[in-house]
Amino acid sequence: MATPSAAPRVGSRRQRSAPVSESRYDRRLSEILVHATEVFCKKGYEGASMRDLSRESGMSLAGLYYYFESKERLLYLIQKHTFSTIVQRLKSRLENVSDAEQRVRIFILNHLEYFLANQAAMKVLSHEDEALKNGFGAEVAAIKREYYRICVGLLDHLKRDRRLQFSTRIAVLSLFGMMNWIYTWHNPRVDADAAAIGGEMGDIFLRGVLGADTK
Repeated sequence: MATPSAAPRVGSRRQRSAPVSESRYDRRLSEILVHATEVFCKKGYEGASMRDLSRESGMSLAGLYYYFESKERLLYLIQKHTFSTIVQRLKSRLENVSDAEQRVRIFILNHLEYFLANQAAMKVLSHEDEALKNGFGAEVAAIKREYYRICVGLLDHLKRDRRLQFSTRIAVLSLFGMMNWIYTWHNPRVDADAAAIGGEMGDIFLRGVLGADTK
């Protein structure tokens, strides 16, 4: 099966449109994805219908089917956009930062900031991790593997820099375990913001790995 494209299926009219129409299209697409995220968050992927998505977005059912042939494609676009954004923001933040410990802290902060700012999307990603099939799932999985490999690289760099000995795999998966469920407990009325939580979580995690036996 061919790898699905990043944009929804459209007619040739969009390809001939002027830049201002492109911008209008992109804004509308972003709005629809926000609405779809809310529906999937409230009802779950299996419980949501295209009619629910049509009602939430204000787009006719026929119009929704014209742009998105299935709700699976909407879930795919949500997941692809989310993971791609996290990865690109991380890469940008890591540029020109060489300190191994600081790079791990940047990874934690980047992850938590996006999770707390996009909690509905994070819930959808966490709960609907296995919903995408075939080419859709494969493309999102590739982005997720890239993100995982970046974290592995950061921890390996820290190990070499500090001459530490610990399991990179266990450390990486433990870190994701600390970060990924923040949407289930974070309460902005009583809990600190992402920067403060990221700093404290980084301290807890790094004290563990930096306490590993040296070679």
